[in-house]
Amino acid sequence: MGLAPLRTVFLGTPAFAVPTLERLLAAGHHVLEVITQPDRPKGRKQELAASPVKECALRHGLPVYQPERIRRPESVAHLQELAPEVMIVVGYGQIIPQVIIDVPRLGILNVHGSLLPQLRGAAPLQWAVARGFEKSGVTIMKIDAGLDTGDMLAKYETPVGPDETAVELGERLATAGADLLVETLKLLALGRITPEKQDDSLATHAPILKKEDGRIDWTKPAGEIHNLIRGLLPWPGAHTVFRGQSIHLWRSRAVSRTVLDTRDLPPGTLIHQNGVFAVGGDGAALELLEVQLEGRKRMAADVFANGSRLTRTERFEA
Repeated sequence: MGLAPLRTVFLGTPAFAVPTLERLLAAGHHVLEVITQPDRPKGRKQELAASPVKECALRHGLPVYQPERIRRPESVAHLQELAPEVMIVVGYGQIIPQVIIDVPRLGILNVHGSLLPQLRGAAPLQWAVARGFEKSGVTIMKIDAGLDTGDMLAKYETPVGPDETAVELGERLATAGADLLVETLKLLALGRITPEKQDDSLATHAPILKKEDGRIDWTKPAGEIHNLIRGLLPWPGAHTVFRGQSIHLWRSRAVSRTVLDTRDLPPGTLIHQNGVFAVGGDGAALELLEVQLEGRKRMAADVFANGSRLTRTERFEA
């Protein structure tokens, strides 16, 4: 006899959350409602845009609720009236208060994009890559009143490629997390999961990203700069200054020290020689693949170098 579908409320906002919502529906669970952030202005015209989760919910004909603050009394009363058996949170973007945590009998499960207790916080995928982690993963956690401090129910671990971006890692972990969540729900409903407490002494943090986090310090080793470039995607991106103008470096590749003779070249020096390279503070170089000058479209680094007519002494500025 199969497991009865659970009455579920889903809370999520970004694209990372969409595979989990899709898998919940495919597994036959009864999604009573999808809660997501209010539509926000987007693009140059600042027109209101729906979140990826809202778009997914509407495609499936699911009711959508978009409170400005989930902790307000009317939102709490609304959820109490729905009376879900379980709630699922994936990148929702608001802190869930205890009064809501107490609503579902099976609790609130969170699909978190790190191997907890590492990288608690809003941007675990980006910081894992930006800090050069060699492995990452997903943790299914039972939410409590703290910030990603709840008991762990299941984990999935995977290596991070040396040139893999946060976007690419996120796509892989979104799928893995969706599958893991559905399997965890099944075991939880059957009483076959023993929650594991987190070791707070091992906790690290992944704070919300700010524009200044993407500013490149050319005195850092080339490898660290490469990690920053591939990690801070899709926002804020790694950025620096070229001829007094802001420039984003969107894609790069680590290179061997034997590829170029960069001895005695100051940090930030640009080399256009069978590719475009920039020198880090350790004297090593990284290859630039895609860049974007302020007010321009993204372009291949070679196109940028040819159009800029780089000189032998050209450097990115601090």
